[in-house]
Amino acid sequence: MDPNPKSFPILSYVMSKLPSMSPRHAADMDFDIEQPRPPSSSNASTSKEPSFDLEDRMPQLTDPKIIASMRSAVSDVAQARSVLKTLGDRPDHEAVDTAKAKLFEIESQLSKQREEIVLSPELRDSAEKDRQVYKAVISLDEMHEAYEKLVKDAEARLVKIYEAAVAGRDVEEDDGDGSREVVEEVNEEVVGILQEASSGKGIERIDLSGRLLRLLPEAFGRLRGLVVLILSSNQLQVIPDSIGGLENLDELHLSSNLLESLPDSIGLLLNLKILDVSGNKLVALPDSICQCRSLVELDASFNRLAYLPTNIGYELVNLKSLLIHLNKIRSLPSSIGEMMSLRIMDVHFNELRGLPRAIGRLTNLETLNLSSNFSDLTELPDTFGDLTNLKELDLSNNQIHALPDTFGRLDNLTKLNLEANPLVIPPKEVVSGGAEAIKDFMAKRWLDILVEEEQKSSLEVEEQTETGWLSRSTSWLNNFVSDVSGHMKSPVDPYLNQQL
Repeated sequence: MDPNPKSFPILSYVMSKLPSMSPRHAADMDFDIEQPRPPSSSNASTSKEPSFDLEDRMPQLTDPKIIASMRSAVSDVAQARSVLKTLGDRPDHEAVDTAKAKLFEIESQLSKQREEIVLSPELRDSAEKDRQVYKAVISLDEMHEAYEKLVKDAEARLVKIYEAAVAGRDVEEDDGDGSREVVEEVNEEVVGILQEASSGKGIERIDLSGRLLRLLPEAFGRLRGLVVLILSSNQLQVIPDSIGGLENLDELHLSSNLLESLPDSIGLLLNLKILDVSGNKLVALPDSICQCRSLVELDASFNRLAYLPTNIGYELVNLKSLLIHLNKIRSLPSSIGEMMSLRIMDVHFNELRGLPRAIGRLTNLETLNLSSNFSDLTELPDTFGDLTNLKELDLSNNQIHALPDTFGRLDNLTKLNLEANPLVIPPKEVVSGGAEAIKDFMAKRWLDILVEEEQKSSLEVEEQTETGWLSRSTSWLNNFVSDVSGHMKSPVDPYLNQQL
C-alpha cells in the first residue's frame, strides 16, 4: 500500500513531510516505509535511509516553496492512503475472482427467480446482503488498483515540479512539460464555443479532439442542440454529470483520454447511437448505460473492464457492433444472447473462461473475434452451431481442444482462424485444409453422431419391445397354468365316487 522508496523516491520523501505522516513516538510504533523511525543513538552512525539521502542528490528539495507545492500535489495520494489503511489490505487475486464468480452466480439466480423475489422480500434481502459482501471485495480491489495508478501519476507530477524548479520556472504554474500554454489556449477555444452557443446560434457538431483538454466545463450540458461531440485524444479524467443534458446527442467520442469512470447521467442520452470510450482506464461501465437503448455502436476496447453490466443485453437490443477487446473480462452476461441485432462482436485479448449458452441466440452475428484469451478459453458451448449467419470467426491463441459437434452447421462461415490451439477435433490435417474442410469434417462427424444416436435409440426400442412381448407371453402362460390348476383342483363328481 505504501509507496516504495526505490520506485517512488520523491513521493515517499514528500509524504514523510506531511503533518499526517509525522513520526509517532509510541514505543510499539509499527514500521512505516513512508516514515522510518528516527535513528537512535545506538545506530545513528550506521543507519542509512535511501529515501532521505535525496537531499544530497536533489538539493532543491530543501526549498520550502517547492516542498509546499509538492505537498499540495500529493494530497490526493495521502487521502487515498488513509482511506485504504482503514479499509484494509488488497484482497488476493483468488479472493477477487471468487467474489466475481459468486456475484455472477447470484445475478444469474436472481434473473431466474424474478417472480419469487418479488413475492418474497426475505429472499430478496438475503440475496442483496450476499451481493453487498462480494461487491465490497471487488470494490476494495478496484480501489487499490486505482491507488497504484494514483501513486505513479503523483511521482510523475513531482518530477515535473522539481524539473521546473531547477529550470527556474514557477512551480505553482508550470507542470513541467510546457503544456500550460496549450491548455490555456484550449480553454479560450472552449469558452468561445460556449459564448457562440449562448448567443443563440445552434451548434450541432463540436470537434475538440487532440487539444490536450483536461477539463470539460459543466456548461457543455446546456448545448441542447448538439448532435455530435468529439473529445478524443485529450487528457480528460472526468466527464461532468451535465453531459446527460445533451438530449439530442447522436455520437459521443471520448477515446484516448484518462477516464476511469463514466457518469451515471450518460443513461439520459436516449438518442445516442454511437459511443466510443476506447483507450481509457475504465474499470467498469455504469449500469445506466443500459438505458441508452438507441445505441448501435459501442466501443469500450483497450480499457480495464472486468465485466459488463448484467442487463446490458436485455436493454441494448438495437446494438450492431460491440467492441470490448483488450480488457480483463472473464465472462459475458447471459443477457448477451438478447442482442438480436448484433452483427460484430470483438472480445479478443481478454480473460474469457467460457461463453454463455445464450450466445447461440445471436443469429444475426456475422463477425466474431474470440482470439487471444489464451489459457482461459478452453471450450465453446454446443449452441455455437446456432450462429448460422456467422461469416468470420477468429479463435486463435486459446486452449481449445475440440470444436463443438454442431460446428458443421455454420454454413456461411468463410473465414476461420484456429492457430495456436491444441486442437484434437478436428485433427491437424483437416485444419490445414481451411474453413470448408473443417466444416465438412464437423458436419460429417455430427451426422455420424446423429446416426449413432438413432441406432442406439432404435435398439433400445427393440429391446423394450422384446421385453414387453416376453412379459406378455409369460403373463399369458401364468394365467393358463393358473386356469388348468384351478380345473385340476375342482370338486370330484359324487356319482363317480359311488361307482368307485
